Amino acid sequence: MPREPKCVSQAAVVAVMNGRVCLITSSSGKRWLVPKGNLQKGRDLRETAAQEAWEEAGLVGRVTNRPLGRYQFIKLGCLHEVVVFRMHVRNAKRDWPERRQRRRRWMRPHKAAERIAHAPLKAIVLGASRGRTTAA
Repeated sequence: MPREPKCVSQAAVVAVMNGRVCLITSSSGKRWLVPKGNLQKGRDLRETAAQEAWEEAGLVGRVTNRPLGRYQFIKLGCLHEVVVFRMHVRNAKRDWPERRQRRRRWMRPHKAAERIAHAPLKAIVLGASRGRTTAA
């Protein structure tokens, strides 16, 4: 009987400033995505999302209380469940912890969605640009 994959909780942000969405490259540099990471001990999902936005993209801002949506994927045999929030960015720093590992780009929401390969995340980004949430 197949074993159920272990579930990993993650948080992400669709970071918005001046009508544009911030995308970053994956750690391999091959894909475009939003800042995201594993739920951190002692932090809730919103705090984790804000921390990942800082570490991966140098973004500082306000993370909304209500999630935009959720999506899942399987990586290395583990089910990852990602809760996605919107961040209203106040500041995009020139220097941040993962600046040398990732590229950061600001683009119109429809252009950002075109670069995202994972369909559920693409839908969340497009929905965020239209002020909508998906099943959260």
